[in-house]
Amino acid sequence: MPVIRAFGPDDLEWIVATHARLYAEENGFDETFGLVVRQVAQAFLDRNDPREAGFVAVSGDRRVGSILSTRLDETTGQVRLFLIEPEMRGTGLGPRLLAAAEDIARGQGCVALKLWTHESHRAACALYARFGWTAGAGRPITNYGQPLVEMTWTKTL
Repeated sequence: MPVIRAFGPDDLEWIVATHARLYAEENGFDETFGLVVRQVAQAFLDRNDPREAGFVAVSGDRRVGSILSTRLDETTGQVRLFLIEPEMRGTGLGPRLLAAAEDIARGQGCVALKLWTHESHRAACALYARFGWTAGAGRPITNYGQPLVEMTWTKTL
């Protein structure tokens, strides 16, 4: 079972490259996605906000998952950069990472969480629903070179 540890500066290049690679392979996303991931991860590191936390799952010497628990405002957290390597999907790692992000937000006084994803990420959406998240209406967009349906999910803590 992978170990979950804190996300740090040494994980930046991995999180950017892995998100860019997997989203290109699985969803046809263009190179702009990696740029957005870099901005999100770097901003998280630069803020160094004690109310936020990031996690990386490690199996042996290999990183296999990530998640960030950030703040939208004083009472609302946001889940970002949630990723599980394909060979680790279905092993229970996703729920462990999601629970870690929720626990941090709850422990830091958040009463709600939000996240944005795309309707095409069916496994992730099913996980959110199982964990008590509620999906808002989908909104057609074009992002990262692809027509997508953006979804907002919320959870009361």
